[in-house]
Amino acid sequence: MSKQRVLSGIQTTGNLHLGNYLGAIRNWVEIQSQYDNFFFFADLHAITVPYDPKTLADNTYNLAALYLACGIDLQYSTIFVQSHVTAHSELTWLLNCITPLNWLERMIQFKEKAIKQGENVSVGLLDYPVLMAADILLYDADKVPVGEDQKQHLELTRDIAVRVNDKFGKKKEPVLKIPEPLIRPEGARVMSLTDGTKKMSKSDPSEMSRISLLDPPEEIKKKIKRCKTDPIKGLVFDDPERPECHNLLSLYQILANKTKQEVATECQDMGWGQFKPLLTEVTVESLKPIQDKYQEIMDNKDYLNSVLKEGVAKAEEVANTTLSRVKDALGYLPRL
Repeated sequence: MSKQRVLSGIQTTGNLHLGNYLGAIRNWVEIQSQYDNFFFFADLHAITVPYDPKTLADNTYNLAALYLACGIDLQYSTIFVQSHVTAHSELTWLLNCITPLNWLERMIQFKEKAIKQGENVSVGLLDYPVLMAADILLYDADKVPVGEDQKQHLELTRDIAVRVNDKFGKKKEPVLKIPEPLIRPEGARVMSLTDGTKKMSKSDPSEMSRISLLDPPEEIKKKIKRCKTDPIKGLVFDDPERPECHNLLSLYQILANKTKQEVATECQDMGWGQFKPLLTEVTVESLKPIQDKYQEIMDNKDYLNSVLKEGVAKAEEVANTTLSRVKDALGYLPRL
């Protein structure tokens, strides 16, 4: 029996942080052998909001190296750059002409980001979900890992696929496969270093709110030393009045590979001056293998280029087959 195919993309903006790694990537690495994985670096999505063209290519390259350094295995996974597969853009246009405008106008993320951007909001931001639908549908994905903020986008993808199949497919020959959500395995919920009630995020304007996977030891030490805490001595889990305390203890528990009870006992009489150096040490040690592997990959650009070249060849083979099937169903003259 063939493995189910999983499709997932990540925007090429900013560095991956501990929240990305502990909340999703590390868990996915552990179960990747169960699926046929296609992971892409979403550089087309990255330009739907204001960005710096001078860093776009480097961000894409660095992210590919980080995925490999974190343990993505090419035996089970195909990685590629979104913009290198032109079928993504072409299918998006075809789906644009089938998707009702009011479906996009009701998307929550568009409303939220449009308010922030004001008059600078682009058509690309409105159309972002159709591009996402094209990303998924091109690869006949069985499953798509989703978090809370992406559920509405996957529902739209399913609605678009159903609409295409109803309008252009045959009863026993649907044009597009309807993807199912894959609820991610429970990962760590890592919160901001500056506000224990908010998730760690690369969109937070403050670099002090997160620990990036590539932060050097001195930067990690500075961020943990300055992170938000409280004046209470004795560190405990699960106190709703002390969210930062719970977050930092949880982070220590995961990185030190200890049980909750072991950490609770170890830290119950500690002050922050005693605990923060412990957390710093275990964080630096945990990230060192990833950083070393990342540097090894970046020092061998030929290898990384070959991985991306091979990945795009595999991706194009699948994507172009789907695109041809859609164009045939829509009545286009085949290319001669």
